[in-house]
Amino acid sequence: MHYSKEDIAKAREMDLLTYLTYFEPDNLKHVSANVYSTVEHDSLIINNGKWCWFSRGIGGKNALDYLIKVRGHSFPDAVARLIGNPTETLPVAIRPPPDTPKCFLMPEVKYDPSNVIKYLIGRGIDSEIVRWCIDHKLIFETAKYSNALFIGYDQDHNPKYGAVRSTTGDYKGDVKGSDKRFAFRIVNAKNPKSVYVFEAAIDLLSFATLEKQFGEKWHKKSYLSLAGIGNGKSVPKALDQFLKDYPNITHIHLLLDSDEPGRIAAQNIKVALGDRYIIKYMPPPTGKDYNEFLQSKNTKGKQPKPIRR
Repeated sequence: MHYSKEDIAKAREMDLLTYLTYFEPDNLKHVSANVYSTVEHDSLIINNGKWCWFSRGIGGKNALDYLIKVRGHSFPDAVARLIGNPTETLPVAIRPPPDTPKCFLMPEVKYDPSNVIKYLIGRGIDSEIVRWCIDHKLIFETAKYSNALFIGYDQDHNPKYGAVRSTTGDYKGDVKGSDKRFAFRIVNAKNPKSVYVFEAAIDLLSFATLEKQFGEKWHKKSYLSLAGIGNGKSVPKALDQFLKDYPNITHIHLLLDSDEPGRIAAQNIKVALGDRYIIKYMPPPTGKDYNEFLQSKNTKGKQPKPIRR
C-alpha cells in the first residue's frame, strides 16, 4: 500500500508513550518521574519522548521506529497501524512537563568487578588507576551483563550520571535518568585551575595512564568526560556545569577526538569560551582518540612520546 508524504509525517508524529497508552496500555509500565518501560521488555526505556532498548542497543524517536525495530512490522504496516483510517484523528501526543527533573536509576552492581578490571587493563588502562577509580566509587561492574559502569556525581556527591560500556561487545549508552551535566569526572583539587576534557571516560582514563607513564602526577590533575560532544555547535552540558562548579578554572585543555566532529566541537568551544579561558585543543598525536593512541604505543612496546602541551 502506498502512503502520501502527509500520511507518513502524521505517523511519525506519534511518540511511543502515546502509542502504548492508547494501543498497548497493558504493556506500559511507569518506572519513575517521566521514565517508562514496557512490561514485555523491561530494558526498553522511554524518557523525554525518546526510547532505547538497552539490552539490544537500539532506540528511536517515535512509535513508528518501535513498530519497525521492536515489533518487526514492515514500514507500510507500521504506518497503517498508526494512522488507521486517514479520516480518524490520532490521539493527542502525551508530553511530560519539560522541566520534570530526571530520576537517575543506579543499576545493580557486583561486589567483584573483576570482568571490568580485566576489560579496562585490556584496553591499556593502568591497573593502579583502575583500582583507584573503583575504590572511589567511580567505576563499577553491573550485575546484569557485567558491563563497565562509569558514574558521575554532583557537588553533593549524589550519583547523577552513568555511562555503560560492554566488556564483551560494542554496546555503549547512558543509564536511564542520566544527567549529562554531571558526566564522569575526576577532580583532584579543591579549587582546580585547569581541566582536561575528553569525549568519553575511556579516553580520560587513557590519558591519565599516559600521564603516569610520562612521570606526570596524574592524581594531582582534574579530568572531565563530556559523554559525547552533543551537536558540536554549543558548549557541551558537562563542560558548562563543570565551569559553574569550579569557578576558579582558567585553562581548558580539549583532548577531543582528532576526527572532523572533534575538531569542529573544539573550535566552537573556543569561540564560545575563548574570551574567558585559555583554551588549547590537544588531539592525540596518532589515532582517532587517546585510547587508540595508548593502545598503539603499548602494542609497539615503545615508551610514548610526551604530549605537546
